[in-house]
Formats: sequence, C-alpha cells, structure tokens
Amino acid sequence: MRHIGSLLFWGFVVISSAVLFPVALIIWLVTAAFDPRRRALHKFTCFWASLYSWLNPAWRVTIRGRDHVQAGTTYMFVANHLSLLDILVLFRLFYDFKWVSKAGIFTVPVIGWNMRLNGYIPLVRGDRDSVTQMMATCQRTLAQGSSLMMFPEGTRSASGELQTFKTGAFELAAQAGVPIVPIVIQGTHDALPKHGFVLRGKHPITVTVLPPFAPDGSVADLTARARHEIAQVLASPGHD
Repeated sequence: MRHIGSLLFWGFVVISSAVLFPVALIIWLVTAAFDPRRRALHKFTCFWASLYSWLNPAWRVTIRGRDHVQAGTTYMFVANHLSLLDILVLFRLFYDFKWVSKAGIFTVPVIGWNMRLNGYIPLVRGDRDSVTQMMATCQRTLAQGSSLMMFPEGTRSASGELQTFKTGAFELAAQAGVPIVPIVIQGTHDALPKHGFVLRGKHPITVTVLPPFAPDGSVADLTARARHEIAQVLASPGHD
C-alpha cells in the first residue's frame, strides 16, 4: 500500500506541476517589470508547494512561532535538514525568501524552471567556484532586501540526527547585518527518509520558528548559537 500511495503522490506532483508551471510563468511575465524581487511569484510558489502537504492526510503539519518574523524585515533563515519534505513544509510559512539549493534541482523540468524564475540561488556542493559565486549572489540578494533560506548542515541527515553546521549562512548574516532565524523541522525524516521515495504512512510534522537573534559576535559563535538553539528544541520533551 505504501508503494501505491507513493506512486499516487508523486504522480500528483508531476501532473500538478505541469498544470501550475504555466500559471507561474504568466505571473512572472506580468509582474517582472514592477516586482524585481519576484515576491508575487514566490507567494504563488508557496501555495503550489503547500498543496502537497495540505492535501495529504498522512501529514498533519503544525507551524509554531510564525509571529516571530516581521514582514518587511530581511532575515537569514537557517533550518535543520531531514528530508525532501522539508522544502515543502518550509514553503508553508509563506515568508518572503530566496532558497539556496543544490544546482541539480534547477535542472529538473518544470520545478527547476520555476526555481530559476523565482531567482533562487544554485550551489554545486564541493565546487569552490560555485561556492564563491553563490556567496556573492547571496550578498546581493540580502542587499536588495530579500531574505535567504539555507540548510547549514549542507545535506539531509541520513540518521535524523542533527549534523555539524557549515558557516556560510552565518558569514553572510554577519556581513549584511541581518538577524538570524533558526527553524526546527521535526517529523519529516519519519515520513520520507533521505534514501528512497516511498512515503511512510501517517506522521505528524512540526515546524518551529525560533526568535531572531542579532548577528553579533564571531561567525563561529553565531554558528554554534543557531545549532544549539535548534538542538535544544529537538531535545525538549513534547517536541519529538
């Protein structure tokens, strides 16, 4: 049954994406002249991505701390990374941000095309030139007033345990002087682990937005603080 349900789910993703991408393209064409940050298209993309958790009865998604973020403020969002589903549930926040994502996703038909339309930022992991280009693009993006969403672990956790954080997101926040917002994702690893595409039945999913903190202190301290705050929530009773 899991395999059948997974086939139906991924089939719906493919069909709905083919239907919704032309809408995204129209929004981009209509708004490009007066919406250079592509906020309208990003809002539509949030709706598009949210459909998959809204319509899947196996995923009861709870959002906590949404009011910690103020509209019109530029942030560096950093979240732990457990599953492909993390991307879908983070779109449920409907915050205005640009993703920093591995370059391979940008080559996926329809979904990757929409990411390019949105101005999301590609990264080839382990490629120094790509990292340099990504950092420069992120600096311009923050200077233009758009927030960023990054996974400082760099890749999904195979075990579900919190991994070491890379410093890039925190270097950018310190340089731009933007607040850092840690976000805790729970439950997505149980619903869809790193390896494979077979969904694993009913699992509650929680996204907890923690209060922003100023980019004061060393990059190492900022990195350690964000990881510590996320780890505390993961270890707290009632948050598993």
